[in-house]
Amino acid sequence: MLKLVDNFLDRITMYRLVLYYLIFLLAIALALGSLGMLPYSPASLLLTVAALLVYCWAANALFAGIFKVPANAESVYITALILALIISPAKPAVFLASAPFLIWASVWAMASKFIANIGGKHIFNPAAFAVALTALTINQSASWWIGTPVLFPAVLIGGLLVIRKVRRFDAVIAFTAGALLTIFLLTVGKSNTILTLQRSLIYSPLVFFAAIMLTEPLTMPPDRNSRIIYGFLVGWMFAPETHLGSFYFTPELALLAGNLYSYIVSPKGRYALKLLAKQKAGQGIYDFIFAAPKGLAFKPGQYMEWTLPLKRGDSRGNRRFLTLASSPTERNLLLGVKFYPDPSRFKQELADLDTGGGIVGGQLAGDFVLPDRRDKKLVFVAGGIGITPFRSIIKYLIDRNEKRPITLLYSNRQFNEIVYSDVLEEARQKLGINTFYALTDLKQIPEGWQGQKGHFDLKAVARAVPDFKEREFYISGSHNMVTGFKDLLLNLGVRRAEIKTDFFPGLV
Repeated sequence: MLKLVDNFLDRITMYRLVLYYLIFLLAIALALGSLGMLPYSPASLLLTVAALLVYCWAANALFAGIFKVPANAESVYITALILALIISPAKPAVFLASAPFLIWASVWAMASKFIANIGGKHIFNPAAFAVALTALTINQSASWWIGTPVLFPAVLIGGLLVIRKVRRFDAVIAFTAGALLTIFLLTVGKSNTILTLQRSLIYSPLVFFAAIMLTEPLTMPPDRNSRIIYGFLVGWMFAPETHLGSFYFTPELALLAGNLYSYIVSPKGRYALKLLAKQKAGQGIYDFIFAAPKGLAFKPGQYMEWTLPLKRGDSRGNRRFLTLASSPTERNLLLGVKFYPDPSRFKQELADLDTGGGIVGGQLAGDFVLPDRRDKKLVFVAGGIGITPFRSIIKYLIDRNEKRPITLLYSNRQFNEIVYSDVLEEARQKLGINTFYALTDLKQIPEGWQGQKGHFDLKAVARAVPDFKEREFYISGSHNMVTGFKDLLLNLGVRRAEIKTDFFPGLV
């Protein structure tokens, strides 16, 4: 069952999944409202949603025109629907009286993306920024009506899908622990603590907040330790009993404070990049070479979010997370991209990008980097295009002449899909990094092939890496490949703490 879920999640972008989740919640709310199970009629909900969509779209178009940057429709819709789920729907009879509140919230939400940023990097979650500003300026605030028992099952099921897609359980668990621990400590001995904790989950927007707003990638720290601190900090402030003197936090203020922390500890900036060259690296695999922007400092193995203005969009959106295949020691940025049958519009237009064409890179992040200990024995396991972070790391080690005890296991379907063999051979000669190859399409094994035939199995791993129990494993590839190899290592007796997997949000 879980494998089917992951296969579905791999075929959809993170942003599109969030958009569908929000639409799903509103559809459930409409159904419950029509049955009288919510205090909001379908007319109130539809009118509020429509108004917020129009106001946010108009405000975004205005700011995009003023600042001369491309508008991102997907982001606009997501923000508008979040606002619709946290601002109480207005009754049709008094809608005109509530219109200023909706307009003001829409304007501030869109403004946050253009004004409340430094170097093109968002600082605050747009929806949280908007409702915090409306409370301050016109004394009208969000009710967070999504936090209600009748909606809780839908919120929970969809929220778990989003969290699994973005692979940010660390921040969500830290947030939930921070909120519930704070509530427990502040209420123990004063009330029925267990009942209070239950109500905090079911009668509050905690789950929705964690799945949708806490995990927004543009305002979340890039590394695991910072994400845990971020999650716990926001959770502590999220608890309704938390206050500083007479000042009590609200969910939006808790998130804004966390966003500030995230900004302090995160890499800064978004970069407009120009394509220098495009070249075929293997069957269905192309290298895109961009001029490296000034000020971009990254660790080998990290990834960035890439945004490409599309002439014609599709259901898979215009943003992707792609690993940098280049090393920080190289002059240019290198993206290695695999093109599958029936590619998304993003992939199609990336393939058609001409020299001099532009793309926007930002949100540098990732923990899939070398450990500080240089004597730590490592095994890199790459499946297909999952070789890109290892190309970055190995090229970095070559250029620095830094020897480390590393073995690479590199698996592809066919021989013509093997890429970066020149870098891997140089690493063997200069650093002693041995690469063991595997081809999994048994019908296409070339004559004289000396590598593994079929997938790496228990015997093949033990043969290539006899001291595997002394090593830390890094695995990068498709979700099925990563989970399958992780299970193999656990069966071999490798400790779970010695297995590190790459963030790989989909193949579209």
